[in-house]
Amino acid sequence: MTDFTLDFQDTATAFSDKSDAELKEKYRLFSMLNSPAVNAFGTRAAKLALSLGLPVKGLIKSTIFEQFCGGENIDECSRVISRLAASGIGTILDYSVEGKSTEEAFEATKNEIIRTIARAKGDPHVPFSVFKITGIAPLGTLERLSSKKKLDAKSQAKAERIHNRVEEICSYAASIDQPVFIDAEESWIQDAIDRLAAEMMERFNRDRAIVYNTFQLYRVDRLQFLRNSRREASAKGYILGAKLVRGAYMEKERDRAAEMGYPSPIQDDKAATDHDYNNAIDYCLKHLDKVAFVNATHNEYSTQVLVRRMHEMNLPNDHPNIHFSQLYGMSDNLSYVLAKHGYNVAKYVPYGPVEDAVPYLIRRADENTSTAGQVSRELDLILRELRRRGLK
Repeated sequence: MTDFTLDFQDTATAFSDKSDAELKEKYRLFSMLNSPAVNAFGTRAAKLALSLGLPVKGLIKSTIFEQFCGGENIDECSRVISRLAASGIGTILDYSVEGKSTEEAFEATKNEIIRTIARAKGDPHVPFSVFKITGIAPLGTLERLSSKKKLDAKSQAKAERIHNRVEEICSYAASIDQPVFIDAEESWIQDAIDRLAAEMMERFNRDRAIVYNTFQLYRVDRLQFLRNSRREASAKGYILGAKLVRGAYMEKERDRAAEMGYPSPIQDDKAATDHDYNNAIDYCLKHLDKVAFVNATHNEYSTQVLVRRMHEMNLPNDHPNIHFSQLYGMSDNLSYVLAKHGYNVAKYVPYGPVEDAVPYLIRRADENTSTAGQVSRELDLILRELRRRGLK
């Protein structure tokens, strides 16, 4: 059999919906992100300026916010949803407000997550919804639950409220047949998240995957955890929903492990992460009758691995249990080329008030800087398209 691949260097397809002016602006922004010093100064200066009440919101919104976010509210995201849909790409609305800590804020975030699910109802262009448990739960309670420490009455009440919020979100998603992702987070709170996700999958994934847990393959234990999760799902008679990612907290995880004197949960090197990630793809494909999964990566090689395996197995490009996903504003060469060839692909589209989304944008900028070569690859693709259009 011939080696089947897609041309992810096809910049004409990757930037087909970008005007010349938009492409030039994208190039300017990624040039800034490619400089760690400028990147660090710019993002933190933006946070400081907002905290001081300086009139910089419009500048932030028209530059980095517009590049990585869909809008300040669900309605503002409609333009991005329609634009992506025109190229065959779905939208995953991601309410990206972080750092809240009051019960009132957690309830407000839960209600907004439910609104994103309601917006997705019946819209094939919004195939998934998503939420982070830390958006609706106090970190300290999640950490105590994960370490299995005995809870006092106050913590027990908080734990019950966390459970109720997660249950309300997933129950609503199931009632309208709308799949929802539960994002992965730091290892020291992940056990509580995993247990909540497993409970929700057991309840709501009987006929199809409604709830998806997220598996961070940069952790040394996650490939085995994926296998265990599939076996548990099979034993209890439900479909495993699995979103495969490499991971987003590497420096924080390693620093905490070193500081507290326990073995780092993170793989020793990128090769080990890649090995486990690609094995996770193979594992999900092997059990496709009982697993629905999302290849959520910006890694071109892993994307080719899945495309090639699907071809070898004679699976349709739009198989209902296989999806691809990338972040809005990143890796358009993967998303648009996959969509052109009829694969199920969707972009994570964060949204929220500019001032509340700045922590997300800072984290995104930090992740992009720490991901070897990611911004440079983006710049190279943009530059090649500018040259193809005769603009450079």
